[in-house]
Amino acid sequence: MKLSARNQFKGTVVEIQEGAVNGIVKIDIGGGNVVSATISMTSIKELGLKVGGEAYAVVKATSVMVGVD
Repeated sequence: MKLSARNQFKGTVVEIQEGAVNGIVKIDIGGGNVVSATISMTSIKELGLKVGGEAYAVVKATSVMVGVD
């Protein structure tokens, strides 16, 4: 798989919350970091995502916001 996005984090699927149309997929990328993404249920099924399986969290953004308290 080749993508233009440079922020690619390989990890393990730790949770899938299924909804009627979309689902939330949580991927443990190590170091105590978990990335969550909302994607379509169709994509979850087509990608064969399962808890315990490997997946990549791919981040492509034109801007990143940073905030503090």
